[in-house]
Amino acid sequence: MHSKPTLLVLAAGMGSRYGGNKQIDGFGPHGETILEYSIYDAIRAGFGKVVLIVREEILQTAKDLLVPKLEGKIELDFVLQSLNSFVPEAYRNPERVKPFGTAHAVLCAKDAIAEPFAVINADDFYGKESFDILGKFLSTGVQPHLHAMVGYAIENVLSEHGTVSRGVCTMNAANQLIGMVERTSIARIEDKIISKGEGEELEIQEGTPVSMNFWGFHQSVFSDIEKMWEEFLPANKENRKSEFFIPTVANNLIKSGKAAFEILEGGKTWFGVTYTEDKPVVIESLKKMHEDGEYPENLWA
Repeated sequence: MHSKPTLLVLAAGMGSRYGGNKQIDGFGPHGETILEYSIYDAIRAGFGKVVLIVREEILQTAKDLLVPKLEGKIELDFVLQSLNSFVPEAYRNPERVKPFGTAHAVLCAKDAIAEPFAVINADDFYGKESFDILGKFLSTGVQPHLHAMVGYAIENVLSEHGTVSRGVCTMNAANQLIGMVERTSIARIEDKIISKGEGEELEIQEGTPVSMNFWGFHQSVFSDIEKMWEEFLPANKENRKSEFFIPTVANNLIKSGKAAFEILEGGKTWFGVTYTEDKPVVIESLKKMHEDGEYPENLWA
């Protein structure tokens, strides 16, 4: 029997909205942030702990927002991601300002998590059903060599206000991930979904699963990530902008045969705020969910 899974939230990149003006954007009827819905759904799905990855300058803001609301409801922990986290002196570049990316953020939580865990972005809304299905996988199906990703059909994760970048997945007959390619500049053009990045026009079929950075891992993945990180550092020492991403880790584990990733079909509802014009759509969608009884009048009452 596994212990209750943990929810790891990547919130270190939320600079301008989060740390810049000392607040997180409110989208719910009572000013709830998107993150609060994810935590609410995770609690409902049986998660036992939330770990937030933040930068030093937004730590207090995040604590002020979440500690009073979650006290007594779920265990809460905060972990810092800095440019020096897990970076030996020899590889520190004083000119670097860009964070090291999502896989580095996960590595920063290594000492805070000892059970199977999910990883999400702080500013994406993933939907109750995806937490249910991933929570179940993390409680009953996860193995040291079997992780998971919640797949979202490409047509459900576009923006009406511009192009988006998505990790487009290829899977085998057993619904396992074979590989993932980051496609930039994806948009619906007339009745087709087209990616215009990388200097070519590529049509993506409806129903193709894409990654919205919603992962489920066995805790043994930390040692795999750490090994890859130790190879990444010397290889990228001179590159101030290089980043270490979760899809890179997944692709490496699959290619080396060390692990497989199940693609879980949890993702029916997703919305995020890529453009400022997306905000009213998110507010309206959440309002309707409250009205339909999917969420209580007040999340934390």
